[in-house]
Amino acid sequence: MLVLLAWLLLCYGTRNSHGYNGDMLSLLDFKRAITNDPNRALASWNTSTPLCGWTGVTCSWEHPGRVAMLELPGKSLKGVVTPSLGNLTVLRILNLSRNGFSGRLPPLNDLRKLEVLDMSNNSLHDTIPGALANCSSLRILDLSTNDLQGEINSELGILSELTDLFLSENNLKGTIPPELGKLSKLTTLHLGLNRLSGGIPRALLNLSSLRIVGLEYNMLGVALPPKMGEAFPTLQYLNISGNMFSGYIPESLGNASGLQVIDLSENSFSSPVPTSFGKLQRLSFLDLGGNTIEASDDASWEFLYALGNCTLLQVLLLDNNHLQGVIPNSIGNLSANLQYLLLGGNFLSGIVPLSIVNLHGLIKLGLDFNNLTGTTEGWLGKLTNLKDLVLQENSFMGTIPPSIGNFTYMERLILANNEFSGNIPYNLGNLQYLTMLDLSYNNLGGTIPVNLGNIKFLVLLNLTSNNFHGDIPYNLGNLQQLTWLEIGDNYLNGDIPPNFDNLQQLPLLNLSNNNLNGGIPPTLGKLQQLTLMDFSHNNLDGDIPSSLGSLHDLQRLDLSYNKLQGVVP
Repeated sequence: MLVLLAWLLLCYGTRNSHGYNGDMLSLLDFKRAITNDPNRALASWNTSTPLCGWTGVTCSWEHPGRVAMLELPGKSLKGVVTPSLGNLTVLRILNLSRNGFSGRLPPLNDLRKLEVLDMSNNSLHDTIPGALANCSSLRILDLSTNDLQGEINSELGILSELTDLFLSENNLKGTIPPELGKLSKLTTLHLGLNRLSGGIPRALLNLSSLRIVGLEYNMLGVALPPKMGEAFPTLQYLNISGNMFSGYIPESLGNASGLQVIDLSENSFSSPVPTSFGKLQRLSFLDLGGNTIEASDDASWEFLYALGNCTLLQVLLLDNNHLQGVIPNSIGNLSANLQYLLLGGNFLSGIVPLSIVNLHGLIKLGLDFNNLTGTTEGWLGKLTNLKDLVLQENSFMGTIPPSIGNFTYMERLILANNEFSGNIPYNLGNLQYLTMLDLSYNNLGGTIPVNLGNIKFLVLLNLTSNNFHGDIPYNLGNLQQLTWLEIGDNYLNGDIPPNFDNLQQLPLLNLSNNNLNGGIPPTLGKLQQLTLMDFSHNNLDGDIPSSLGSLHDLQRLDLSYNKLQGVVP
């Protein structure tokens, strides 16, 4: 018995040592092609360390001593992928993602046990090797975010076990191969951000198991298949934005009852929104922005009422379309979970319906670039969770509701180009998280509240073309994050605050068309980021400070129509 055991161990060791040594030599060859290993990820890769103890290497249980997994994601490695990896014949997982590998992806046609190949987020170029079709066990293929060229290899259609295919963010061109329609187990297909054309091939409609489809930002550009929703009954995610699709949005999409995300933005769809979308009980995200979708009467606005059935809807983006007329009262029937509602860039008119107050979960509301009118006092103050409010380029009138000052987490308040009047509510200075405040081109008056200078995260402050008077608050010099300060075209007087030299991030400073007097503070020469300074049409006097000559990035300096003297530095 002992002799038999010794013989078995000898045979096992002899058989195993060949594969062990072969795998080690293949990996050492791969290591030699690494040109940069800043984190010393491969420091353990040497003959004095057992192969199965090397970083990123996992050995097989079925074939002891053989490499089953090679996983080195995000190690900042640079170099090329050597063909020697094709000798790791029991390899099941190869993950070299998020590194700096360049060159071609070598043939790996002997890796018939390979189930996962992830080379995403590298700098691989050339074409997708047809030899990958020999990796017959492949379930996940991720070559996204590289620089792959040419067409998608039709031989990928042979990979009958494939469930997930990621080829997005490359430079692939041509059509989507109809052979991909043979991948009956495919659940995830990402081909976005390439240069693909020719539409969605009919053969793809055979993939009834598809749950995720991402074809965004290509040039696919014809009509969508009418029965698309019926062909993909398990679809959960559909993103075909940024193509040139036109015509009708298929009514059949309402039959894909599992849909959670639909992104059809930035195409040329012109039909009304299908009312069948109201059947999508799991829908949470719907982006139809940037099309030519029409709605002008009760029938074409019916979709809004239907979407009230989508109780999980959180994001509804309808901006930059051809929606016309009054916003229907049914907007208030949308999900109480709705957080993002964009209707900007349409042809909406009339007043905002008071039913909008039912959307008390709104975080972002965009009604900009329409023809809306009326006051905001009846509805705006009720949307207390708003962080981002954009109403610019309308005809809203009346005062800015003081209740906005209670919107604790407001980050962006854009009310420009309207007909708001009255004073700026003093409590806007309480909005500690505000980064952008644009009240330009209105009829606001009074003085600029001193406590605006307390909003320490403010990046943009634009109060241009109003009726403000009095001094520029000294506290504005405390806004050290400002990159844009415009308060021109008002009736401001007094001096330019000398502490504006604290605004070290500021590239644009416009105080033109006011009644400012006194001199230009020499300390403004410290604003090294300035590219534009406009103090024209004021009553400034004294010498032009020589310190302005140190503003090396300044591209435009306008001091005209003042009482200044001396030379421009």
